[in-house]
Amino acid sequence: MSRSTPLGGLAGALGLEIPTVAAPMAGGPGTPELVVAAAAAGGIGFLAAGYKSAHQLAEQITQVRASTPRFGVNLFVPNPVPVDPAAYRDYLDLLRPWADRFGVELPERPLEDDDAWREKHQLLVDNPVPVVSLTFGLPERESIASLQRAGSRVLQTVTSAAEALRAEAVGVDGLIVQSSQAGGHSGSWTPRRHSDETTTVALVRRIRAVSSRPIWAAGGIVSASDVQQVLTAGAEAAIIGTALLRTPESGAHPVHQQALADAHGGETVMTRAFSGRPARGLRNAFTDEFSAAAPLGFPALHHLTSPLRRASAAAGDPAGLNLWAGTGWRAATTEPTGEVLRRLAAR
Repeated sequence: MSRSTPLGGLAGALGLEIPTVAAPMAGGPGTPELVVAAAAAGGIGFLAAGYKSAHQLAEQITQVRASTPRFGVNLFVPNPVPVDPAAYRDYLDLLRPWADRFGVELPERPLEDDDAWREKHQLLVDNPVPVVSLTFGLPERESIASLQRAGSRVLQTVTSAAEALRAEAVGVDGLIVQSSQAGGHSGSWTPRRHSDETTTVALVRRIRAVSSRPIWAAGGIVSASDVQQVLTAGAEAAIIGTALLRTPESGAHPVHQQALADAHGGETVMTRAFSGRPARGLRNAFTDEFSAAAPLGFPALHHLTSPLRRASAAAGDPAGLNLWAGTGWRAATTEPTGEVLRRLAAR
């Protein structure tokens, strides 16, 4: 596909010239540099607002906007899963040997928050960006409408046809269809239940059959063939995440990047051991020991394991790190972001 040929649909309206999009990757991997590189390649990238303060997000928006007008921001929609206090204490006790091993203190009481939703939402109303994507839940109609009135297109992450229909009913501009092949957290609105195991192509077809909204597909997309398959199934763009984790622009921790390079015989697993919410990552000692025991509870478990994860990374030890990765993780390379996105967009 020529860089000089704009796309149609929502992707074309946003100025995309190639149908590949850099995913929002919270926790460090999704840097402003990666977002700018995606735009320079003819695509678009998303800043991940998750785990940042509104002030930090505003600074990154300013940084990206200085280089490109084409980018998006992803917000975590408040959809808490309060942890049972007794289950929290039991899990804390299970984690103590790991805390002793790394010499860290763990929070004795659950920490619950909404990831500064109101502040970040207001920031985007006052300082609009071209496109906002929403994940973890569906906000009220007025929250979506206020972003649209400010000038943003709004995309809602969905993991099922039922979610897609509810999102369409409240007036979103498009759908991010995320399958169980995706790395990192599932965007499911019902985290107490694992999303159905399905391919991205199959889920796009299922949702295309019931919804007329533009679809951007996410999950396990790591080759030009994968991109063409989701486009043929009814998507207008493909969202790339794991394949960008080892790029020079990625902010993924070096231990995470090295694990992706080393674990050729490994596998990914769905686990809630790190955050209390289903997420896909490389199997390691932590997932083996705690996946079955971890209670539901987001963001309480995210805050509980955070000191362990930081210490594991600082020690250069992948055993205690959340090595988020989708099913196509073996395809992650050290090519620049722009080269990856253009290569995957090639017909």
